[in-house]
Amino acid sequence: MALLPVLTAPNPRLKIKAEPVERVDEEVRRLMDDMLETMYASDGMGLAATQVGIDKRIIVIDLHAGENGKPPRVMKLANPEVLWASEETAFVDEACLSVPNLYAAVGRPTSIKIRYLNEHNKLVEIEEDGPLARCIQHEIDHLDGILYIDHLSRLKREIMVRKLMKARKY
Repeated sequence: MALLPVLTAPNPRLKIKAEPVERVDEEVRRLMDDMLETMYASDGMGLAATQVGIDKRIIVIDLHAGENGKPPRVMKLANPEVLWASEETAFVDEACLSVPNLYAAVGRPTSIKIRYLNEHNKLVEIEEDGPLARCIQHEIDHLDGILYIDHLSRLKREIMVRKLMKARKY
């Protein structure tokens, strides 16, 4: 396995819409494993391939990453798509490896139904709610070239980008 470089905003590669994978084969599984290793090394809970400069529709998630005493809940998803989202939404602070050290409340549906290919190239449909539903939506946004700060008002987004640029200088 290998650690991959995580792109940070405002890198224009984060705005690229990812392409579907044809099938989950050994190469895709290796990428998923490398993404998980990168995510753990960066203290993240989720990572999209676009965040490591690869324009493929692949995400990995471990909602319990870094939580002592909790078993991993690893998900490896290729071509994830939201089939249904609840009308009920919740505003919760989000963070992102591509927007380091900044947080902001984002409104998202509280429940979703998704379809994806798992690491064994099997088509799976699941319904999720709570933090896992939020994390999945956040990572799918990355695949569509959307960062969580894009859900904020223009003023808040500009302030966050300025903070990112200032932090880069130091």
